[in-house]
Amino acid sequence: AAASSSSAARFGSAGAGSVDARGSRSTTTTIGQQRRPPSSSSSPILLNNNKCHFFSTSLVDVEDLPPSKQSPDGIISATLSSTTIPPIKNDNTNETTTTSSENNNGEEDDDSPPRQKTSQVKISEVLKRKHTLRWVEPVISKDATAREAIALCISRKLNGMMVVDYNTGSQKTITELKQKCVGLITSRDILRMMAEAIKSGASSDEVLDQKISAQMTPIDQVIYGRPDETIGMCRSIMAKLGIKCLPILSEGRVEGILNTRDFSDFYFDAKDRGGKKNYLRDVSERVGLTSDTSMAEPPVFVRQNLARRHAPLYLNVGMAEFPHPYKSVDGIGSSRRNFGPQDLATDPALSEDAHFLSEVELLDETGTNLQKLLYMGVADGVGSWREYGVDPREFSHKLMEECDNVLKEASSRCGTLGGKTNCSMISPAELLAQSYERTKGANIIGSSTACVALFDSVRHQLHFSNIGDSGIIVLRHIDSDVASALQRNRSTPRAERKSDLRIAFVSQQQLKSFNHPFQMGWTGEEIVEKNSSFKMASDSCTSSVHILRGDIIIMATDGLFDNVDVEDLASIALQWEHDSGFIDNIGGIPKRDKRWAKGESRTDISAQSIPRLAEILCEKARENSLDNTVDSPFAMLAKENDIMWSGGMPDDCTVIAMHVVGKDSNSFPR
Repeated sequence: AAASSSSAARFGSAGAGSVDARGSRSTTTTIGQQRRPPSSSSSPILLNNNKCHFFSTSLVDVEDLPPSKQSPDGIISATLSSTTIPPIKNDNTNETTTTSSENNNGEEDDDSPPRQKTSQVKISEVLKRKHTLRWVEPVISKDATAREAIALCISRKLNGMMVVDYNTGSQKTITELKQKCVGLITSRDILRMMAEAIKSGASSDEVLDQKISAQMTPIDQVIYGRPDETIGMCRSIMAKLGIKCLPILSEGRVEGILNTRDFSDFYFDAKDRGGKKNYLRDVSERVGLTSDTSMAEPPVFVRQNLARRHAPLYLNVGMAEFPHPYKSVDGIGSSRRNFGPQDLATDPALSEDAHFLSEVELLDETGTNLQKLLYMGVADGVGSWREYGVDPREFSHKLMEECDNVLKEASSRCGTLGGKTNCSMISPAELLAQSYERTKGANIIGSSTACVALFDSVRHQLHFSNIGDSGIIVLRHIDSDVASALQRNRSTPRAERKSDLRIAFVSQQQLKSFNHPFQMGWTGEEIVEKNSSFKMASDSCTSSVHILRGDIIIMATDGLFDNVDVEDLASIALQWEHDSGFIDNIGGIPKRDKRWAKGESRTDISAQSIPRLAEILCEKARENSLDNTVDSPFAMLAKENDIMWSGGMPDDCTVIAMHVVGKDSNSFPR
């Protein structure tokens, strides 16, 4: 049974039927089969990547992205095209690919064609220019080694290559070879693969003889663009997701691979690069550093953070959970009228959400010293399992319970006689994997989304793995005087701003389609369908975030994020800081930093009040979910996907709120 999201209960059967699974495609068809052309949409399909890409602010031209349309159902192959040179942009401009005539005064004639911004140029034009000036085959065999991949990257000047599976035969050209693409490998992937091997103690030959197929991005997780999309749109996608290379897909074939340098090359003609004039203007006065050149001191605000980086950080943690407001022992009401006159549900035992918090001692990365580590996680059971007579709570609760059990068992092995064996630090992805195997071994039917994190107090890192639409948000005070131009608050005058608590990080969610998250699950038998909603821990969005003292970390299920905008989360957290006395309107951040310098951390106040922040967030999520007069984030996204929805989205809600402090309060919630 392919179960959809628990929050889909309110849709009913008609609503669920209106949502298609966009972005699905086969990955086993060879080059010889034809596929229908792509739809008229100009937005790329964003597939998920276990190396995970994150949304962040960028200085590139960012255009609003329309909702993704249905993608072509075909396999990527590796045939490249080569055509004539596209129109070249004007000298020393970042503007146009269509030249215009000018009069003697340098003004454009009235009848000259309008200039086209480079950000609006079609990707097909970039490919034409790139392939005409220099055409190479950006492909490598799946059986190639790191040694061979490095040689190809250097000789062909490539940042990325499609990994292909060649059939046996005597053909020699890429268009003659019967082949299929099985993945994408970038120079960054190769370096990562080598670094991991070196760290494990492998010899130089072992490092270089590794097969690249072990590190490549699988074909069903490759993010791609289309020829009819614009430079601005593709640069936006690459910047937001942090990807280095973007394959361009047309009718089931990869027409080429673009990187940021290709966009830069498109700006300039050959005459803009060479010659005496360009050398004198661009190079002569900026080439060569003197022998006494040194690095500058970090800015003041950076030095303040660096001074604290060697001191360990701690987390004060608070948790709150509310069930679906219309939930009872007998089921879920579709509306207030259907639910009846009784009070709204408050019993956490009714919730399909689950969580765990576990503080354990395990060996650090060196394998020699015990280190206190804090793990936490949330899971959201998929409610539509009720239709099959399955309690949706069982799978999510068992998954989180086994996470806690795995950690406690590993920690206990460290304390046994002659211990320090098999008790190394467990990554969030590995913890999810072990917990899932135990849940499956107990034959617990169901599925859930899951987000598990590990806080490393020594290295100030939050490591996490996420599957589905739960997630993590990090809030941080970033003063406008040191924030980048795009991060500054321009809507409120500087004198009137009480604080600069900003969204420093938002984890990526993983969705098969709108309101249909990917999930971990078990039906009683293995799922072999490649387009299944079920994912393994190895498919999770896995990464790390650097944490600073004073940060506020919110881990929650979709019951929070579907009903409370991230900007409102920051406002609520700021009000909590004011109410708790951490920040005031008089001294602000400088006053707080001076207090820290004196050793006054107020960590006990933080430990006592952080559970209240989690409660406030759950209360706000419930309040918004019941408000039909204001569109929630869920409603706005639904309308963008052609689904009529107004107001909030009633659902279970679980929030783990964390405050990063400089001293241990010794009040970890048990």
